[in-house]
Amino acid sequence: MHYNFGNYGLYLLLSIPALLLGLYAQSKVQSSYRKYSQIRISNGMTGAEVARKILDLNNLQNVRIEQVRGTLSDHYDPRKKVLSLSQSVYGTSSIASAGVAAHEAGHAIQHSKNYGPLSLRSLMVPSVQLGSWLGPIMFMAGLLLAIDNLALIGLVLFAATFVFALVTIPVERDASKRAKNILSSAGIVYGNEAIGVNTVLDAAALTYVAGAVQALSTLLYYLMLFTGGRRRR
Repeated sequence: MHYNFGNYGLYLLLSIPALLLGLYAQSKVQSSYRKYSQIRISNGMTGAEVARKILDLNNLQNVRIEQVRGTLSDHYDPRKKVLSLSQSVYGTSSIASAGVAAHEAGHAIQHSKNYGPLSLRSLMVPSVQLGSWLGPIMFMAGLLLAIDNLALIGLVLFAATFVFALVTIPVERDASKRAKNILSSAGIVYGNEAIGVNTVLDAAALTYVAGAVQALSTLLYYLMLFTGGRRRR
């Protein structure tokens, strides 16, 4: 079996649009976060205080909030029930920090309500961590050695990365929806502040769409390599 690894035109056709979308999404996130990080929230609450209030309103006093290093490194760990906020969010009173903190609190609410897509994503984490790096190695090794089964296993492992990215989209959109609703209903943000929160969270949501598109473009390229090689046997 012979595979054509020189079809760079096909690879570029699939990857460049996905790459451009990813760059645009990152640019939108950084610009909106930078803009609304400089606008103080009227009630003066820090990101940690916003998250704590939202959690308490939802009877989630058992969820701990901690500060972590990095920028936009905020996340919620359902296994430990820990909401981690980056330094720029944890102690800052800005529209951006309120939006990000509320979004992560939204994940904690999802977990407490057994939100299906979040549960599925959590179950997929181990396989995705393995498949994201081992899948391409096994796939390429299978192609080079002309071992169909090895290439196919690698393809399936990498496909889990795309499925994970796809599942992540509704999880993140739902967390943002919960955040926007509770920030307004609880009186944490007012008027134009809500517009700022929407801008920050909508920009963040685009990055997950871009991630799914990038994973899909790579998966399609691998699939075309695999099926093309089989046809040429």
